[in-house]
Amino acid sequence: MAPKKPKTKPKVISNSVTKNLKPEMKRIDRPAYFARREAAKVLRSVLHGDARRRAVGSIKSLVYSPSIRNKKATYALVCQTLKYLPIIKDILMAANVLSGKWKRQGELMYIITYDILFGQEGSLVGDAEKFLMLRKDALQSALAQILKCKGVKDVKDLMTSALSSSSFPASDVRTPRYVRVNTLKMDVRSALLELSKKYEVREDDTVLGLLILPPGADLHNHPLVKNGSVFMQGKASSMVALALGPKPGWEVIDACAAPGNKTVHLAALMKGKGKIIACELNKERVQRLEDNVTLAGATNVTVKHDDFLNLNPEDPSYSKVRAILLDPSCSGSGTVVDRLDHLLPSYSAGDPDPASMNRLRKLAAFQKKALEHALSFPAVERIVYSTCSVSQIENEDVVNSVLPFASTHGFQLATTFPQWPRRGLPTFDGSQHLLRTNLVEDKEGFFIALFVRKNKHRLEQSMKTVKKNTDTKFWRKKKRVNYLLARMLGKWWYTLSSLKQRGSVGASRGTSKLVEQSYWGALEPSVGSSIPGRHNLEGKIYLGRQVAVRQ
Repeated sequence: MAPKKPKTKPKVISNSVTKNLKPEMKRIDRPAYFARREAAKVLRSVLHGDARRRAVGSIKSLVYSPSIRNKKATYALVCQTLKYLPIIKDILMAANVLSGKWKRQGELMYIITYDILFGQEGSLVGDAEKFLMLRKDALQSALAQILKCKGVKDVKDLMTSALSSSSFPASDVRTPRYVRVNTLKMDVRSALLELSKKYEVREDDTVLGLLILPPGADLHNHPLVKNGSVFMQGKASSMVALALGPKPGWEVIDACAAPGNKTVHLAALMKGKGKIIACELNKERVQRLEDNVTLAGATNVTVKHDDFLNLNPEDPSYSKVRAILLDPSCSGSGTVVDRLDHLLPSYSAGDPDPASMNRLRKLAAFQKKALEHALSFPAVERIVYSTCSVSQIENEDVVNSVLPFASTHGFQLATTFPQWPRRGLPTFDGSQHLLRTNLVEDKEGFFIALFVRKNKHRLEQSMKTVKKNTDTKFWRKKKRVNYLLARMLGKWWYTLSSLKQRGSVGASRGTSKLVEQSYWGALEPSVGSSIPGRHNLEGKIYLGRQVAVRQ
């Protein structure tokens, strides 16, 4: 008979924080605890990137990454903390409550301070929360002193005063939710009917396949988004691929492809036919690009982890490329509303500081270099240059600077979306061909320039030049192979003849030897030499057959 197992007493949680809480409170506090940690992680990435002027991503892209579980709560915490961040920093400095390890966890302290003073305090669980809760009186005293110094009655008046001093035009404007139907997986009618079950949906009158939903519609967990049937993409961003207008069967380069929304839009316009070479230099962004390509079912896309500038226009691999989409790195000043950049410490509605101007000039220099590189591909017929910037330096100035180079390669500006009312700034003749979207009226600021090759004869000549150069290299290689093979055969025959004439090899006169002739040809040796140790070669080339040599 098996011995009875001793009964084990249930473990008792002795945590003084959770011991006095009701079970339902524990279930509530746990998600909030983790949401604050996730928000602190996002806030750290945002603030560090903003300080270096090299953002790793927008606030939305960071929050909606797979590593963040409680996306809605995290997003709200990050946005609200950023809105109150200047006040929070002043409060913590005046109260002088941070030191040691808590000072090194500044972002988490910002999040918790917001919850204590401005959010829904509730029951804050965690060591960091307990630390600040014990100093709540000091925080409130510091806030009261700040309100007195600013001459306002409460926090609402303080925030109103701060917002009124900012000339940011669209901070409170609610942008409609745009989704683009991925026609590789679903037709527009079916997507419209499916989304209409929950939302009020209508079609956009400019971009075919673009649907408009009410502001605030959260589709991140919608089945159509998760399976790649629709992509959340702004209207101006969706206009870029349409402006390029690739046809099914074309070969196209997407020069700076990640995250891939425009790439998979190109694939849909090409009906999955032809070939798209999607270039991306950043390793992390390459992974996101590949994920989006797979999600969209864009089988005609080849992801290339390389710098577009490293592609050789004379390489035969790109001799059939007919269109290039160039959407290079830019300041992103046209998407500050969607990216929430106006919440960042570096944002200024006034004139940019010298450091910002220097960064703009560096970006413009890179953009010009990339655009000239795109114009150098000999078979290309159409090039779109686009940015999500409102800066003239990155837009009209870049286009104007490459016009002489473009002209020498047979390109000229063409008008895209002729019915669109907002065109380029009138800084040079031809700027009316350019397209702009307005940060206030269109809720985002984009710029699009279309270059079209005007001289078909020049295009044909360029393609012939590429073919001639390729053929020349090929035949030079063949000629060198022929020469080397002939020398090898000659040396072999010379050695064999010498050994036979000295009697080292027993072979009678009239013996036939078959020398296997390679595809590239060989030289036929003659047999007239009677001097031992010497030979004579007759320069005849026989291609692709066996040669019988009699001695």
